[in-house]
This record gives sequence, structure tokens and C-alpha cells, in this order.
Amino acid sequence: MSATGTRAAPGPSDAAAGPAGTAAAIPAGRRGGGAAFWASAAFLGAVVAAAVLAPLAAPHDPAAIDFGRIWSGPTAQHPLGTDQMGRDLLSRVVYGARESLLGPLALLALAAVLGVAMGTLAAWRRGWVDAVLARVTDVMYAFPGLLFVVLVIAVFGSGLSTAVVALGLAFAPIIAKFTRSVALAECAKPYIDAYRVQGVSGFVICVRYLIPNMAPALLGYLVVLFGEGLMSLATLSFLGFGAQPPSSEWGLMVQEGQAALIQGVLWPSLVPGAAIALVVVAFNVVGVRLADRLSVRR
Repeated sequence: MSATGTRAAPGPSDAAAGPAGTAAAIPAGRRGGGAAFWASAAFLGAVVAAAVLAPLAAPHDPAAIDFGRIWSGPTAQHPLGTDQMGRDLLSRVVYGARESLLGPLALLALAAVLGVAMGTLAAWRRGWVDAVLARVTDVMYAFPGLLFVVLVIAVFGSGLSTAVVALGLAFAPIIAKFTRSVALAECAKPYIDAYRVQGVSGFVICVRYLIPNMAPALLGYLVVLFGEGLMSLATLSFLGFGAQPPSSEWGLMVQEGQAALIQGVLWPSLVPGAAIALVVVAFNVVGVRLADRLSVRR
């Protein structure tokens, strides 16, 4: 199940590649993508640095209103223009990076805890436990992700926190299914049987050995899902279910810029929209490359 229609993360077969794989295991089309990977990584590093150092990186107070400069185009004072209240778009995008990046991080943390636990339990116990968890994840997959999130928000109210929790629940089955595939391959390895023969409990084996050995594959998968999480949160904010004014979250900024589009002013929607697109693409490039590298080293 995907909360939005964004690019799917790499399948379980990528993560389950055996350790005997060499550099040849990486698809030929991706082996030459080093420049794209490093450019994307550098861009993401700059975005994170700007978010952390927002008070220093932003040229203006993001909440400062100037009705004399409503929908102003790019100038020396406002390099990316201003919005419907004369607020500096560059400053708002820089400050908005905080919410726009922390939201997906929080929802993936919640989804990872639930998904990894469910997937590992299903692979370890097999039998009826695996069957029950498989049916639960299948039902969640069959249910439209965005509709599920909207229903949760309808019950508990709009807001970024509610959207994060709802999306975390929606993403959990995706991670659970991927984790189960990786865990099944890992459980077939001799070291698992060796620990069982020594009398080590299943809980200890899973927590101390199985999950840490799956971590590289899971990490690469989660990096790709980060972009989808960001897009999903931005979509909810655009629809009015996520961040609320006066937040400078990117999805909300795009929604607030719609009125300017009617007047032929593109900047208020184009700037945050471009930020979302660039960050999502960068995370996809980095995530796919990272997943390839980590799966080869396992």
C-alpha cells in the first residue's frame, strides 16, 4: 500500500542478494551513476544544513509580513520572491525544511518499529502467526492508503502530528512485507541454526543477531521510502489535513500559493513545489544506490 502514487522502493529481491555478490551484482545502469549519487547526497546535505542552521541561513524572518511586497518577483532583497502576505519565500522554504524533513523521519520511525517487528515475527514463527500477519498486511495493502489516512484524520482531527501517526500506520505493512522477505532469507543461514542449537532464545537471536544483520537492507529501503513519506505529508498538507497556518511546511506553502496562480504569479507555488520535487528525487537516487551497495556487502 502506498499513501501516494510516488515511485516504489526497491523490492525484497534487491535486499536478499547473497554475500557472494560482487560489484557485478549492481545493475549496469546504476554502476555509472556515481555522479548523480554524490550530487544528490551533497544536495541533501545542504538542505539538512540549511534546516539546522535556519536562523543563520534565512535572510529574513519567515513570519515578517510586508503588504507592500505581495507576490513580488525575485529581487536582490527577496531572491525567490514573496508570497500572498509579502513574506520572503526563501526564508520560508529554509524554515519549512525543518517540518518537511522531521515529519517523514518521525512517520518512518513509527512505521519501522511496527513493520520490522511484524515482519520479523512472521518470518521467525511461521505457521499461523505468519498467516495472520500476512492477511493483516494484505488487507492494509488492498485499502487505499490515502483514504485510510483521511479516515484516521477525520476521527482524530487535522494536524501534522495526526498526519504523521496515520501515515506511520499506513507505511507499516509496506515495511513489514519487505522485512519478512529479508528475514526469511536471513533465517535460512547457518548461524541462526547454530544459535538455536546453543539454546539461545528466539527473542535474543532476533534482537541481537537477526535484525542487526538485516539493518543494511532495511536502511537502504527506508531511505527511498523517506521521499515517499515526504511527498505523502506534503499532499496531506496541501489538502488541508496536515500542517496548518502559519506553518511554512512545503505542502502547505504550495496550497497557499494557489491564489497567486490565478493571477499568473508562479513563484509562491513553484518554489516550495520545486523543493519537494528535488528532495524526493535526491532521496530516491541516494536510497536506490545505497540499497544496491549495502545489499552487495551483506
